[in-house]
Formats: sequence, structure tokens, C-alpha cells
Amino acid sequence: MADAVTLNCPMCGAPATSDSSLCAHCGARLATVACPSCFGLMFVGSKFCSHCGAEAGRLDTDEVIREKCPICREPMAAILVGTTHLKECHKGEGVWVDGETLQQICRDREKQAAVLGMGGSTTPATKGELERFRYRPCPVCEKLMNRVNFAHCSHVIVDVCMAHGTWCDHDELRQIVEFIQSGGLEIARAKQIAELEQRRREINATTAAGSWSTRQSPPERSSIFSR
Repeated sequence: MADAVTLNCPMCGAPATSDSSLCAHCGARLATVACPSCFGLMFVGSKFCSHCGAEAGRLDTDEVIREKCPICREPMAAILVGTTHLKECHKGEGVWVDGETLQQICRDREKQAAVLGMGGSTTPATKGELERFRYRPCPVCEKLMNRVNFAHCSHVIVDVCMAHGTWCDHDELRQIVEFIQSGGLEIARAKQIAELEQRRREINATTAAGSWSTRQSPPERSSIFSR
């Protein structure tokens, strides 16, 4: 992943880094999700992604969106990044991904990882990071979403409504894609299988111990004073 570089705001000329989404001086929009490969933020006017080198592929649509950003509560905008439909909030600096779309992103990026032979270790989220959360309403049903460590070991904490989709804060969708392409989902599945197997062994051991204890217990003797 390329490091952020210093650029200038196209509106006021103030210096800004390439991964900044808003100008700290005038508040102008600087970066948006525009990479169709990694869904990284791209500086307005950039032709190629600074994270993966892919060509920009973003289209702002005129679709009317009713769903509101779970952070600022302003209506989101519909965008098309490559062939992927997303809903973005410029003010809240995040994107809303419905369940089916996120599943497709996971499938496609995992295929890319297999073809490229990419792999690597993942860093689990710390307890402190998991505890620093804010419950946010789902843009669709308005019910409070759950804070979830994506795939349980990705180090990317997202807001999830099981019925409708996932809210990704600033640059989190790219971090999810990076995790998938590093072999993270395969590692997560292997970890889950190992945990289930360990649980199965513990249950079997407990059952066997209880059965052995029952067999070894001496029969209750009748009292000599009983009649």
C-alpha cells in the first residue's frame, strides 16, 4: 500500500494528504471511494489509485436515496464504483454496503487472492479497541446496529445490521478488501474450524468423564438397621 503524499486542495490550495477526505482549511471534498479494485479513497482528480495502482472507476448517479447516514443523519448519495453499487456520505465519510453486495465483494476478492497467490498474517483487534464503540442506527430499519470485528480477526470494526447491510467508516471498506486479499477469510475459517473441533473434544471429554464417574460409584448399601 502506498504511503500518503502531500497534495493541495483544488478549492483553496491548502496542503492536504492524499488520504484526507476533507480539506482541513476550507472543508472541501478531497477524496472519495473511487478505486474499483480495492475501494480505496482517491484524491479528487486522480486517475490511478495510490493504494493498488488501479484506474479510477467512479460514477455519481442521480438515484434518489432515502437512507440516511448513521453518523450525520443526512441523506446519502448513490455511487457506482466499477460495477459495485454503494451509498456514500460525504459528511459522515463512510459508505453503506448492502448484504448481497458485501458478499459479492468478498467472493470476488477471495478469487483474486487465490489467483495471485497472496497470503499473510492478520492482526487481531485488541480488547480496548473492541470496547471503544458507538451504537449507530441502520440506515434502512433504524434499529441500532452491532459493532463487529469483520471475520472476527480482521482488525476492522464495522457496524452491521444482519438484515440489511454494513456501514464502513473512513477507508474501512478498503481495509476489508486488503484483509481478504491477504488470505484473511481462509485464516478466519481455519480458526473457526479449530475452535469448533476443540469444543467438540471438550464436550466428548466431559461426557466420558461423567460416564466413568457413574460406573465407578459403589452401589448404595442397605443399613443394618433397616427392616
